[in-house]
Amino acid sequence: MAAEPGPEPEPQSEPEPHPDRAARQFLYDLGAGAIHRPGGTLLAHLDRVRQRLADWDARPALRRAGLCHALYGTDGFAPVLLPLDRRERARAVIGPEVESLVYLYASCDRKTGYPVLTGRGGDGLFRDRFTGRACAPTRRRQADFAELTVANELDIASVDSEFRAQHGPGLLELFTGLRPLLTPAAWEACAILPGWTY
Repeated sequence: MAAEPGPEPEPQSEPEPHPDRAARQFLYDLGAGAIHRPGGTLLAHLDRVRQRLADWDARPALRRAGLCHALYGTDGFAPVLLPLDRRERARAVIGPEVESLVYLYASCDRKTGYPVLTGRGGDGLFRDRFTGRACAPTRRRQADFAELTVANELDIASVDSEFRAQHGPGLLELFTGLRPLLTPAAWEACAILPGWTY
């Protein structure tokens, strides 16, 4: 007589990947490792921006936004990894808060957004370069945007001496205007720019 089978074992689920690993794989699958940037590939740049934010002790959502900030392209970087009509897919992989920060960063019309952040003009509203709509980001979102901007631009300046020489003075002026929104660690990192003083 055969023994009765016991209860079926609980299915063993695969452990959930760390959110940053899942986001990085998503970027890789979208081709970020094949796009050239100063200092290597776009994926290498995105990794360095995430690490820079981690070094500054940014919260995990901002670090992941740093990793994914070029997902929809930016006002200064045209290649698009994911079309805007697929934002829901991005939310599913990187999370709604992170995707919202990535969208804010990508959609910002820098010509009108930077004066708002630096207090040097503007009407206090960000213009969405995709839709033309205006919004007034909260102080926290402005700080996130500023910190991400500094991390992004400093990464490029750290690996591209020509960029640093050409844009260093303008970046220093921008970062000085952003200083009230920056953490001390982010401001101190600006020391790689010519003319920086504490």
